[in-house]
Amino acid sequence: QVQLVESGGGLVQAGGSLRLSCAASGRIVRVDTMGWYRQGPGNERELVATIENSGSTNYADSVKGRFTISRDYAKNSVNLQMNSLKPEDTDVYYCNADVLSMLEDSSPVAGRYWGQGTQVTVST
Repeated sequence: QVQLVESGGGLVQAGGSLRLSCAASGRIVRVDTMGWYRQGPGNERELVATIENSGSTNYADSVKGRFTISRDYAKNSVNLQMNSLKPEDTDVYYCNADVLSMLEDSSPVAGRYWGQGTQVTVST
C-alpha cells in the first residue's frame, strides 16, 4: 500500500554530520506531515523533527540548531541533516508520514506509516 524507505544512517565521530533520507511510495494521493523519530534500547520512541505540508517545522529541544528537516514535495520524501552530532544522538531513527492513499478499489484511506528504521551511531 504505502512504503517508507530510509537511507543514510551509519557511524560517525562526535562533531560530525549525517544526512538521513526517506521516500514514500505507493498509491499516494497526498502526503501531509512527515517527520523523524528516534528510539534507543528500553526507551520510548521520541520526536526528533516534523515538517508540515506548509513547510512549518518543529524540533525537539535537544536537536534545535543542529538538525534541519526538509522535504522534496515532488518526490514525497523527507530529509534530516544532522550536524554537530553527539554520542547521545545514537539511536535508531524512524521516518514517519501521514498519507492519504488509494486502495485497489480507488477508495481513499488515511494512515500513518513508519519506515523500517536506520541506525545512527556517534562515537566519542
